[in-house]
Amino acid sequence: MIDPRPPVLKMPPHFKMYRDKAKSHLVLEALDKAMERTEALFGAVAEDRAFHRYAEGKWSIKEVLQHLSDCERIFAYRALCFARKDPTVLPGFDEDLYGATAAADSRTLASILAEHRTVRQSTHSLFASFDQNRLQCVGTAGSSTLSVQDMGLIIAGHAEHHCDIHEQRYL
Repeated sequence: MIDPRPPVLKMPPHFKMYRDKAKSHLVLEALDKAMERTEALFGAVAEDRAFHRYAEGKWSIKEVLQHLSDCERIFAYRALCFARKDPTVLPGFDEDLYGATAAADSRTLASILAEHRTVRQSTHSLFASFDQNRLQCVGTAGSSTLSVQDMGLIIAGHAEHHCDIHEQRYL
């Protein structure tokens, strides 16, 4: 089935950047590729290194991985709302507040990675349930107008973005 990228709607630059980082224009393929890379990179980190921060005030490796799960849950919820044609304008969220209150450093990296796998499996199942018509549905979150397909590609590209940073600054 052909799955062309929908036109970019009212999308802020950071979302467009994430969307463009997805390794496929097919949502399920992009999600799978991003998960393979995330598991390979974060799964190779020793537990005693998982507290590492590349600079003062930056997130630890554990906090980055928790951030991926938190954002994925929020983005998947947005996709569900858009697919179900919910007209509600969804709120933004403060990723720094979420990071500060998640207590990721009190958990093992293995438990955070296992949680992320579960989140991704749920996201994958959600997007597998959407037909082409559902993928093209649009909604608004904050000041962004996005399609369901955009949300899936943003989820994958967001993970790719943090994998890039991990390779550049945490290794």
